[in-house]
Amino acid sequence: MYEELKGRVVLVTGGSRGIGRGIVEQLAMQGAHVVFTYRGQQNVAEDVAATLRSQGYWCRAVQTDLADSEASRALVENIEQDWGPIYGLVNNAGITADKSFLTMPAELWHQVIDTNLTGTALLTQAVLQQMMYHKEGRVVMMASVGGLRASSGQANYSATKAGLIALTRTLSHEVARFNILVNAVAPGFIATEMTSAMPEAAQAAIPKQVPLRRMGSVKEIAAPVLFLLSNQASYITGHCLVIDGGLSA
Repeated sequence: MYEELKGRVVLVTGGSRGIGRGIVEQLAMQGAHVVFTYRGQQNVAEDVAATLRSQGYWCRAVQTDLADSEASRALVENIEQDWGPIYGLVNNAGITADKSFLTMPAELWHQVIDTNLTGTALLTQAVLQQMMYHKEGRVVMMASVGGLRASSGQANYSATKAGLIALTRTLSHEVARFNILVNAVAPGFIATEMTSAMPEAAQAAIPKQVPLRRMGSVKEIAAPVLFLLSNQASYITGHCLVIDGGLSA
């Protein structure tokens, strides 16, 4: 479907499970050369990459701590040296550490901010410097409806997602002249391992909040991400695509 992605190097952060894994799989199936990062569970990440390679697709898994700026820069340099120019970056990795803001310890605040916002920003900076040299590129930030509407108990997480949306808009202006597009997607409730681990009562309550009366699927997030990486989105930049079944409308 997206012939232009064949052979292109796309870096996906947090690609071993959930939405990230779905994006990795869909990109690989389009012929992209996918490099994805993971922080823990090496066996899971390597299994994802090995499974795709056994099916004839190109995929590599790299363990990286995105909160470490030096590690991020080294990652970008190694990818460019070993596998070629990075054409696309999907900033999917993120963590949560929920707690009421009034009782939230400083370490929980910094933990989420450092990974979701600062780590993402510094990796993006390293990738954009290479994209500017190559005079082309696509960046997609994984935001959230939590960055657009109230989400009690997630002040740290919501702040990072709102920050990513603002960062998307600013960067889109700064790098547009280099033929680099920067966009974001903001998912709502998506059926992943994370939501399946919620108590049954909490899972049952989710569809009642969504106008479409169901959670979204991973494929319903991966498909728009691929679209934003493709030539079909060549005049879209600085945009945040909300994918939430009408939740935030």
